[in-house]
Amino acid sequence: MATQRDNPYGGFNFLVDFATGDASTVRGGFQEVSGMNIELTSGEYRAGNSPVNHPVKVNGVYKVGDVTFKRGLLGALDLYQWIDAIRTGDHSLLRTVHVSLQDEAHNGPVMTWTLLNARPLRYTVPALNARTGSEVAVEELVLSVEDLSIE
Repeated sequence: MATQRDNPYGGFNFLVDFATGDASTVRGGFQEVSGMNIELTSGEYRAGNSPVNHPVKVNGVYKVGDVTFKRGLLGALDLYQWIDAIRTGDHSLLRTVHVSLQDEAHNGPVMTWTLLNARPLRYTVPALNARTGSEVAVEELVLSVEDLSIE
């Protein structure tokens, strides 16, 4: 699905699908998605009879970073309800989340990141401050993710 071209894509046209089976269950577009990453680990090993006097690197496990989603507060409780269900013991609500980058004309996804076994880790309500009148209230959801793949 990844579409290659000479000029880089802008990072401002994207869609988020929380794979609930109902496209209307997550309301509002997200302002920002950050933290999608894979970190590889390695260990060092040197056999006692090795002819070289240094260790070799051996691949270890990898881990996927926590992913943060931010959106303007709309009064919808969908994200809170998900984290509330997990925190009260319903651990069957792990989801596969898709983040799709669109081209400038919104002709469909040019690249999709799939977050496997995503679960809410932290929900942050927007800061409320009566001194400023032009700020948008933004809520934040951080997901713990087991694996990340790219198409």
